Amino acid sequence: MAVLSTLEHQLLNEAQRDFPLEPQPFRALAKRLGTGEAGVLAAVRGLLDRKVISRLGAVVTPNTAGASTLAAMSVPADRLDEVADIVNAEPGVNHNYEREHAFNLWFVVADSDADAVRGTLDRISDATGLPVIDLPLEKAYHIDLGFPL
Repeated sequence: MAVLSTLEHQLLNEAQRDFPLEPQPFRALAKRLGTGEAGVLAAVRGLLDRKVISRLGAVVTPNTAGASTLAAMSVPADRLDEVADIVNAEPGVNHNYEREHAFNLWFVVADSDADAVRGTLDRISDATGLPVIDLPLEKAYHIDLGFPL
């Protein structure tokens, strides 16, 4: 488990909700946290470098800016790392995860439009020799993924 500085802890709690939507968001965060912008930027860089966080960015409602889909694959256990690397190499894939299920590799693809998403799924299938199941959103639910540290 990563040891967080007080600033990193406060930053992670504060940035999960109500991230400032303004030209200098890190300056605004710094003001909220009672510190300087350079310190906040250094903390973010440190969290990214140590892989405590993988990204800091917006979460956009699916299919409101471009297109996205959930996808799944049934991957032989001995090929899981290889196939996950192929999936991760696609720029439109923002994350993937293993599940204990016949469909054991799941991932989300987002791109400019549905044709571009389909192209990503096709490239993954061609590169791996495995079918990809496209599971487009049918009904949206809001799940608050923020949590206090």
